[in-house]
Amino acid sequence: MTGRRSSARIAGKSSSQGSQNSSPPHPKSSPASKKRKNEATDSPPSAKRGKKNGEPAQKTLEETIQNGTSEQPAPEKPDEEMKDAAEDKQEETQPEPTNGHATESKAEDAKSEEEKSVEPKKEADDKEAETEATESKEETKPTETNDNAVEPGARDDDDIPSTILEKGIIYFFFRPRVNVDDPQDVNDVARSFLVMRPIPLDAKLGDGPIGDEQNCRLLALPKKVLPQSGKDRFITFVEKYKTSFAELKETFLTGSEYQTKTQGTKHTAPVTPLAEGIYAVTSTGRESHLAYIINIPSEVGEVQKDFGLKQRGSFVVSVKNPEQPPTGQQSVPSGPEYPPEIVDEFRGLRWKPLEPKYLNYDHAQFLMIGEDYEKATEQRPKDQREDNAPPEQELEKLEGEDEIRVKHLKGDDAIFTDLHVTTKDIPEVRTTW
Repeated sequence: MTGRRSSARIAGKSSSQGSQNSSPPHPKSSPASKKRKNEATDSPPSAKRGKKNGEPAQKTLEETIQNGTSEQPAPEKPDEEMKDAAEDKQEETQPEPTNGHATESKAEDAKSEEEKSVEPKKEADDKEAETEATESKEETKPTETNDNAVEPGARDDDDIPSTILEKGIIYFFFRPRVNVDDPQDVNDVARSFLVMRPIPLDAKLGDGPIGDEQNCRLLALPKKVLPQSGKDRFITFVEKYKTSFAELKETFLTGSEYQTKTQGTKHTAPVTPLAEGIYAVTSTGRESHLAYIINIPSEVGEVQKDFGLKQRGSFVVSVKNPEQPPTGQQSVPSGPEYPPEIVDEFRGLRWKPLEPKYLNYDHAQFLMIGEDYEKATEQRPKDQREDNAPPEQELEKLEGEDEIRVKHLKGDDAIFTDLHVTTKDIPEVRTTW
């Protein structure tokens, strides 16, 4: 597939630290008489005590990392070394006791005082070391749920075909009929839905989930299935514009229960994901088109085919003038409240080629007619003259980037990661009934 790129996931770099052996502990000193002390004084320098000044001050983990070593913040035998330090201090500062018992008593007192002063410092150092280790782990662990895969400005303006009016990520869902938890065919479906998440025209897709810009559109298909040929002409409407993933989860994705006066409690099942992919609204002059390429599932199954989905598909799309009377017997809400300047653009016509701005109003209605994918991606003469890339090339680039993104998000789970839901909230992607 052309236009694909290598993964751009930023992984945390794991830092390596060398090991440094600590100095071997000095032998213990025991209480001695003046004679031994004098003999030790008269002995050559090599025989002098190496721990006269006590053990080096204990380093914190932060100081150790700054010095480039892997020295541990706590000694292996703290009790014995603190006892040595206390005994050394006792020998250096106290006069010769009259008996060995007094020396041992004072050494024990010194040890107790030393432990009282060292213990708070040790606890503080341990707490600091734990905090540093946690922060380091958080810095190096790849972030998945808070990233935004959309990278605005990554496309060269010359590579953006004038044919493409909007592009983004698209999701397909269906909701079973009331009190139906395990639908067996399309007859068990109440309604189908599309969720469009636009991204900037000059953007590319990197790694991670799609960030929540609160600009999603929830579209409803009263006919349940998508049009597959020019004979199929189905009305679709905007159920909710400028909505967030959090609002979609709360009001649309999950199921609910409600009470009726005649039939008691009724259960509405959560929506079931059908597919995920990329889309583009294109204009070929007199017509507008909605083209899509599916990445989830990797191969469409019988469920997707029953709903009219293809691996690559498109529709002719025309927006309805809200001042014109409704068509057919389809159950759709009243038209949108367009501002006067948009109503004037219809010039009294019933239909107009769709532009993305017409979908930015609740209850906007548009007609979808089935067609071949190639018709939606034809290059206009203007782009040919200006040597701009064909729209098909941009869709394939976006599809390749989304395919890599989906693989890094564990395949079909990308739908749930994007929308901030889990399989506990909505069912898994289905390919068979």
